Amino acid sequence: MEYFPPALERLVEQFARLPGIGRKSAQRLAFFVLSLPEEDACAFAQAITAAKASIHCCPACQNFAEGEGLCPICQSPKRDTGVICVVADPKDVAAMERAREYPGLYHVLHGVISPMNHVGPDDLHIKELVARVSAGGIREVIMATNPDTEGEATAMYLSRLLKPFQVKVTRLAYGIPVGSHLEYADDATLMRALEGRREM
Repeated sequence: MEYFPPALERLVEQFARLPGIGRKSAQRLAFFVLSLPEEDACAFAQAITAAKASIHCCPACQNFAEGEGLCPICQSPKRDTGVICVVADPKDVAAMERAREYPGLYHVLHGVISPMNHVGPDDLHIKELVARVSAGGIREVIMATNPDTEGEATAMYLSRLLKPFQVKVTRLAYGIPVGSHLEYADDATLMRALEGRREM
């Protein structure tokens, strides 16, 4: 039995396609959009279409950029151009930038190597990274992919690929989160914490 008009059902279906949004959340979002004044609903729709039309990958780092030019990070004269932090997704750039501690540039792969999901090296922006490193001027490449199976495999693959260029390749240290207790840490986390220890 159809409870909603077809247009509302289509709107709910589109919201339900968003990651982390179930059917009930999609209905709430759809009802919220319908309750908006006409101009607010139009502004919301225009923001989506404008972003889709104007946001592209930065030709240097593959992060999101507006138009065909470089992203704001690659344009900034304050960044250390000799260091590249390799991340899987643009949202990882946002996470790193929140810390306000990293002064270098980024390279966004747009995924990780995952044979189970049929994602291989050719499906990622790896060639662009190799081109940047081979052009010279890079002192260090930091692997900042997630510490899961796919992230580790991707980091190892890239480190072997970059070895001939005589560039320092490092991996983010992973360990015990601030505010947690050792008794709750799993074996892999404890091992990472020991491997990543440093002198005080």
